[in-house]
Amino acid sequence: MKSMTKSPLQVARATYQPKLPAALKGNVVLMEGAATESVANQADIKELFPNTYGMPLITFETGEKQTYPAVGVGVILSGGQAPGGHNVISGLYDGLKALNPANKLYGFLGGPSGLVEHSYIELTSEIVDEYRNTGGFDIIGSGRTKLEEDAQYDKGEEICKELGINAIVIIGGDDSNTNACVLAEYYKQKNAGIQVIGCPKTIDGDLKNEMIETSFGFDTACKVYSELIGNIQRDANSAQKYWHFIRLMGRSASHITLECALQSQPNICLISEEIEAKNMTLKDVVDDIVKVIVNRANFGLNFGTILIPEGLIEFIPAMKKLISELNDLLAHNDDFNALETDDEKRQYVKGMLNADSREVYNSLPKGIAKQLTLDRDPHGNVQVSLIETEKLLIEMVAKRLAQLKAEGIYKGKFSAINHFFGYEGRCAIPSNFDADYTYSLGYTASLLISSGKTGYMSSVRNLTAHPAEWIAGGVPITMMMNMERRHGKMKPVIQKALVRLDGAPFQYFAKHRVDWADEKQSYVYPGPVQYYGPSEVCDLPTRTLLLEKQK
Repeated sequence: MKSMTKSPLQVARATYQPKLPAALKGNVVLMEGAATESVANQADIKELFPNTYGMPLITFETGEKQTYPAVGVGVILSGGQAPGGHNVISGLYDGLKALNPANKLYGFLGGPSGLVEHSYIELTSEIVDEYRNTGGFDIIGSGRTKLEEDAQYDKGEEICKELGINAIVIIGGDDSNTNACVLAEYYKQKNAGIQVIGCPKTIDGDLKNEMIETSFGFDTACKVYSELIGNIQRDANSAQKYWHFIRLMGRSASHITLECALQSQPNICLISEEIEAKNMTLKDVVDDIVKVIVNRANFGLNFGTILIPEGLIEFIPAMKKLISELNDLLAHNDDFNALETDDEKRQYVKGMLNADSREVYNSLPKGIAKQLTLDRDPHGNVQVSLIETEKLLIEMVAKRLAQLKAEGIYKGKFSAINHFFGYEGRCAIPSNFDADYTYSLGYTASLLISSGKTGYMSSVRNLTAHPAEWIAGGVPITMMMNMERRHGKMKPVIQKALVRLDGAPFQYFAKHRVDWADEKQSYVYPGPVQYYGPSEVCDLPTRTLLLEKQK
């Protein structure tokens, strides 16, 4: 870990002391609540996790001074980056040292593969201090190796025994925490003496429930994207000649898109979950966009912004059916792979699809149709995240507007620019909220470990209150699980949280989106993430969280 050249902001942020729940600042006592059960498929989950199912909820409260034996802990960063990961490690390190100065923390390098391949470093104060309140996962690196096989678990046990590691903390999203739950069960069943604690990370925001109010990184990423959207809207309002189609991270859920809409008030925002619920076709989506564009053109406004969730295509029922059929048709299809030209492949696909899917396929621009058949993963499946949905919509909207212009219905000018915001937000310097929240999650994990718990996810709740009033504790990972079909088999996984159409955030959006689409000026320019200033500016959580808590 090399010393870094730092910007003035980094130097200033290094002195920021994250806020902690009041209960964690002194002597702490663990309080157990009611026993839990999984969110669905209770019998199946209980059978698969007999040693870690049904454990109670945990909260930490102020109590009598206790002594804790020294422990060794390993930490893993898993999956995509999210702002605040370094502060989870900082909070974990500080918590462990506060509980017992003899505690040691090891970082497994490059994600879960570091555990299996025995690649690690000991994290010291000299290393940790370099990364406090910074973005990124570069302190130990991350990776997407899945911990799913007994041989991997056994290799992990070997290095833990060698280093004297009593517990592993896995910082990741729903899949990573599912793996953490399986690992906890495996070690518990073997009496290996290795605890496993999870930590909720994903900027997509789809790892959330009653006990996990938000996943870390979501706040910062949405603020970064909203700043960019606001900048584009200011430019659109100045130049008054472009429609900006902006695709945002979030393949499995539209939380980022909805939050950015609440912060910036674009002219159009598509929510995948609503489109699926209404059984809308791609043509329906295009027609809705065209209506707004035509209406604004009638007032001489040939510009605007449109927010599009990354996973939109998979939520359009007819497209989802087409993709599923293509996956079955083209996976390891030697006849298709032997064809040389794009046109030959296109004609082959047309001849094999059923009538409904063929009609959808024929309606797609050739470039998108090509992506559906050529950009495939090693299993032969369409790589939906690579489909440039914003370009698809631009092409289809332009074609429809040309038809309306020929009919004399549309008299405006349509020029479009496409954007995709993803990497821009994943490693941003964490907002005050995320800096505080992640530090608290890490500190809480140290208490769960020292209390001998395994199979829990670190939980910090009551997040719309001042951090001193936050409630720290743990939630059994099995409580969040259900059974889902993955690669043809039913597997236990943490249930993804989609945008709830009956929830307060979406309801607020639905109530105001018509006003945002019309000819009146409604744009909001959020500006950059604020680290200093009035608390109502620099410590504010997401609009989503405030609306959910009726604040």
